[in-house]
Amino acid sequence: MSTPALQLHPHEHEHHAHDHHHDHHHDHARGASQRTLLIVLMLTFGYMLAEAIGGYWANSLALLSDAGHMFTDVAALALALFAMWFASRPATQSKTYGFYRLEILAALVNGVTLIALSVLICVEAYQRFRQPEEVQGWALVWIAVGGLGVNLVSAWLLSRSHTHDNLNLRGAYLHVLGDLLGSVAAIAAGVLIVWKGWRWADPLFSVMISLLIVWNSWRIVAESVNVLLEGVPSHINPIAVEQAIKTIPGVREVHDLHIWTITSGRHVLTAHVGVTNADQSCRVLREVRALLTEQFHLSHSTIQIEDPTFATVVNFKKKDS
Repeated sequence: MSTPALQLHPHEHEHHAHDHHHDHHHDHARGASQRTLLIVLMLTFGYMLAEAIGGYWANSLALLSDAGHMFTDVAALALALFAMWFASRPATQSKTYGFYRLEILAALVNGVTLIALSVLICVEAYQRFRQPEEVQGWALVWIAVGGLGVNLVSAWLLSRSHTHDNLNLRGAYLHVLGDLLGSVAAIAAGVLIVWKGWRWADPLFSVMISLLIVWNSWRIVAESVNVLLEGVPSHINPIAVEQAIKTIPGVREVHDLHIWTITSGRHVLTAHVGVTNADQSCRVLREVRALLTEQFHLSHSTIQIEDPTFATVVNFKKKDS
């Protein structure tokens, strides 16, 4: 009787063809995202210089903090761009999964940097609450309006990329979104200073935007850590996956089920599937992989098929040892 391993080869070819198509689509999306990141990086760097000079001249913490935030954006966008470029390098014998995890590391660094910067801004705002300083309101307003325009363009460009399923891009998008909200806060602070003379509006809006940035950044950090710890993706229920596999005719049991993420949008599953009859191995494998792809969008899977004699042999060897 032929072994299950020999029966699976035709399907392996079909599976790898599907993976090749998936990888080609993924690489095309990455190339488009790289171009978008480069454009956003140049826009952000240009206006960062303008805000830094304008904030110093107007003595505005809101503008200076936004310029400081834009500086971290430049670093974050450059890091995201580098990680995306480096991650596209082919796998090697020592790095069999390639360099995709660099994108997750970049997202983690960006998230931690945003939180640290927000804390520093809140500390400086506290000092300004205690001793409000003179701020040139109109200069604050007009410079912030220019920054808002640049950030709107950058946010629109990034929103058209795959920010929903790429942690690295989402981290960069959050940086730009934080800048956009920072510009809105700076405009509001400038209007209140000109209209009412409320100098405390400058540090107040700085604190508000910092807290919002911390809230969003924490989610990026948590998701990045979960990927690095090879946790189950948040949108996948492993119990539901196991139960779905068990509904396939001929499946006796499922064990050693593992689901994790290589990088954003690339999820991997491995499992041992016991069958009631070795002759059903090829069919069961095809149906398991079809189910994983169609129902759970898990196209990268490694399934070990085990017929009833496999468990007997394993248990016999354990007893002998």
